Amino acid sequence: MSNLKNVQPLEDFNWEEFENGSGNNASKEALVKAYDETLNKIAEHQVVEGTVTHVDKKEVIVNIGYKSDGIIPASEFRYNPDLKVGDKVEVYVEMQEDKKGQLELSHKKARLNKSWDRVNEALDKEEIVQGYIKCRTKGGMIVDVFGIEAFLPGSQIDVHPIRDYDVFVGKTMEFKIVKINQEFRNVVVSHKALIEAELEAQKKEIISKLEKGQILEGTVKNITSYGVFIDLGGVDGLIHITDLSWGRVSDPHEVVALDEKINVVILDFDDEKKRIALGLKQLTPHPWDALNTELKVGDHVKGKVVVIADYGAFVEIAPGVEGLIHVSEMSWSQHLRSAQEFLHVGDEVEAVVLTLDREERKMSLGIKQLKEDPWETIEVKYPIASKHTAKVRNFTNFGIFVELEEGVDGLIHISDLSWTKKVKHPSEFTQVGAEIDVVVLEIDKENRRLSLGHKQLEDNPWDAYETLYTPGSLHKGKITDMMDKGAVITLNEGGEGFATPKHLVKEDGTQAQVGEELDFKVIEFVKETKRIILSHSRTFEEGKEEAKPRKQHTSNAKKNDSAQVNNVAASTSLGDIDALAALKAKMEKGE
Repeated sequence: MSNLKNVQPLEDFNWEEFENGSGNNASKEALVKAYDETLNKIAEHQVVEGTVTHVDKKEVIVNIGYKSDGIIPASEFRYNPDLKVGDKVEVYVEMQEDKKGQLELSHKKARLNKSWDRVNEALDKEEIVQGYIKCRTKGGMIVDVFGIEAFLPGSQIDVHPIRDYDVFVGKTMEFKIVKINQEFRNVVVSHKALIEAELEAQKKEIISKLEKGQILEGTVKNITSYGVFIDLGGVDGLIHITDLSWGRVSDPHEVVALDEKINVVILDFDDEKKRIALGLKQLTPHPWDALNTELKVGDHVKGKVVVIADYGAFVEIAPGVEGLIHVSEMSWSQHLRSAQEFLHVGDEVEAVVLTLDREERKMSLGIKQLKEDPWETIEVKYPIASKHTAKVRNFTNFGIFVELEEGVDGLIHISDLSWTKKVKHPSEFTQVGAEIDVVVLEIDKENRRLSLGHKQLEDNPWDAYETLYTPGSLHKGKITDMMDKGAVITLNEGGEGFATPKHLVKEDGTQAQVGEELDFKVIEFVKETKRIILSHSRTFEEGKEEAKPRKQHTSNAKKNDSAQVNNVAASTSLGDIDALAALKAKMEKGE
């Protein structure tokens, strides 16, 4: 309270005007005038310079001499990570007072207004500029340069291919502006261009010293399906996949890894030395030169199938040393087959060396030689008259080709399939792939073929038929097949006979049909040709013929003989040719 006693009133203060309010307006106007004169006069939508008064991670406060400071997001200053209090910055006045009475500024718009001129100037003067990498995009990155979003292609980030773009996001780096599209205001920048200048001198020095046969150290830069690119220190060379190893390489990743340092030899280059062919396998001796000198024809070797084709398989017995197993050397069988039926890529096999040419670096191998040739001792395992089970391989019109074992084939002639059944085609008797019992008839060792029989496994029934089916004897049989020339009759006692249409007439005058079971009389039996000629009509006609008077003139006899000739001729497909000849002789004698 003692301090209040010492306060003295102003001597020149007009209390009357204060109470009446008559001098209040004048003093307020003067106050506003005096206040305004202390502030900069600014207008909206213009660029002014301000001073940074505060910086943190979220915002930057800038004083432009106005009654309030402007707050700008810190993200607008990402290109300048060294921004600090006291720095002068250009800002764009968005609004003198927003809804909160706050001065609204933008540093980004201020930069954009002047950045286009700066970008063009930097391109003309080949200046090095600072840029902030904002994010990834298709094919590269987006970089903030003077507030403009520029494109940084992936190939322009570094001289080496970039595999992880994300590690660059958020970094501030130096760039060179390499291209501007004035119409669309697109800017392309490059970081690679800054380091290429340094590498160019180094590159020229390397190229000038290149020589064929020279060995250099390089770094694996890129791996493709056809080869490996090597960085020789600013100069790239290619190791073709065939020059990576003396052995076969399906994937270069099996031999080298990215960023691996390796020694390579220069194989060739063009006149301008832009394309450099490198080799890796040439740094080691050729495997054929290191092949065991004692290896010879007849030796057994082991290896892995690396390539397979229809005609054979290539087997690698050592890295870079391959031998060919031709398909004909895979089996003793003479059938044309594909190598894929015997071997597959990756198979581990044992083989016999058949030929060896060290100068030509060629070797042929065989695997059938690991087994004994079955034809060397064919008479021992398959003697004549021995019985075996074979597998049907294929048919021909004249017989069946069968296989008794791998490499041992035989033929069953169609006539040796059955004693009694008339087989028109082997497919009626069996099928491909089926098993069939056989007996060895003949051995053709020179042509590697056996003659086989199937019917010989059973006794010949015609020996019994000869005493059973005597001419004139009666037998029951069933008509099983009907043709124009007659019918096939299956006899109850076994075997088949044949009857012409004339001998199929029944007693009531009708013709016998398929499926009917009737009595038949044997007219003729020929064992050599396995033919039995039958007649149903003779079973009832012969009694009637004996009752009739026999009136025959020479001409009638000739007619009867001719009719008999025609009758037999009609059955010549199954009849006896000798019988026909006898009738003909009889006719000629009568004449």
